[in-house]
Amino acid sequence: MPLTPRTPPLSRRTLLRALGAGAALGGLAGCGVPAAYVPPAKRAAADLSATDKRLTWANWPLYIDTDDEHPGRRPTLEDFEKRTGVSVAYVEEINDNDEFFGKISPALMNHQPTDRDLIVISDWMCGRFVRLGWVQEMDRSRQPNVTKYLDPLLRSPAFDPGRRFTVPWQSGITGIAYNRRRLGREIRHVSDLWASDLRGRVALLSGLDEAFALLMLGDGVDITAWTADDFHRVCDRVEEQVGKGQVRRFTGNDYIKDLSSGDVLACQAYSGDVIQLQADDPDIEFVVPEEGAELWAESLMIPNLARHKANAEKLIDHYYEPEVAAELAAWVNYVCPVPAAQDVLASAKDEETAALAEDPLIFPDAAMRRRLAIARDIGAGERAEFAKRWNAIVGL
Repeated sequence: MPLTPRTPPLSRRTLLRALGAGAALGGLAGCGVPAAYVPPAKRAAADLSATDKRLTWANWPLYIDTDDEHPGRRPTLEDFEKRTGVSVAYVEEINDNDEFFGKISPALMNHQPTDRDLIVISDWMCGRFVRLGWVQEMDRSRQPNVTKYLDPLLRSPAFDPGRRFTVPWQSGITGIAYNRRRLGREIRHVSDLWASDLRGRVALLSGLDEAFALLMLGDGVDITAWTADDFHRVCDRVEEQVGKGQVRRFTGNDYIKDLSSGDVLACQAYSGDVIQLQADDPDIEFVVPEEGAELWAESLMIPNLARHKANAEKLIDHYYEPEVAAELAAWVNYVCPVPAAQDVLASAKDEETAALAEDPLIFPDAAMRRRLAIARDIGAGERAEFAKRWNAIVGL
């Protein structure tokens, strides 16, 4: 497949709404609804993959490569269909983690099929599905590419040790973006956000799950094993800064607009968004603070009672071939979960494509990788308390 870099005109993440409503669905048990845990023996349905060559895949908008001349075509997906004879119904129906949880949870808690064989959601939400027993363990014998090529940094998050139930689709970094020309100096630490020359010109992410890890790292917390005391200490600090007028506002993905206009000079940001911003404004910098930053992923899962499990496992493994992963990375511009794809891009004849191999926001270099960590997710028993505290600060 030709490797042609493609930055979509609208980032996939710019479609997300602020996730402050997470407390509403923060944990089924916390809402007075039975936890609805499904034991392993009751998760599988008869797999029709051998005779029924199809599957249904639910994903986010703007999260797969398309053909520039024919936007309805998806080259890497069409390649899979041609190779395997498996027809894929690709549905761009996920716009918000909580919203999608609400859409399919009634079926899952009542032991009914969702009519989807593969879904992609953020890892913090994946943790909820794994704890509830709503997804099936994958057969790695059908996924040699995943076994061989999955980035070691992503192999064993706290919510799914060994990645038995999930496989990263794309990854990213929550760090700090700032306009170096307008600010007139570098930002190297999370604490730099609290400097006097940034008063009223800082934006923080409004979503609890998106915001807390970077702020904890700024306080020297090990985000793989943080505690309730760590969380409340960070909230105290943010409350103090809000009271001083340091924080202009809490945002969803609309920090992009504020940073571009100059209303905000520094903010929490996603690496994939900043790649696109830099195309229009090279003065915008993205930094992984010296204390570190959060590495996150949005991952593929096979929900309970899916009828085409083997087909779904085969599709996941297709995207872990380095050549396929490179084609996807050249289009979506997120952190690629297949480091071996870097050499594929570097060998591209097109100079612009080859240059992507050197972009640390797609393939973090060794120095950056040492400062990245996957945060322990918020458990069901903690979520209501933490969301109440955080949302009060944000004003939700």
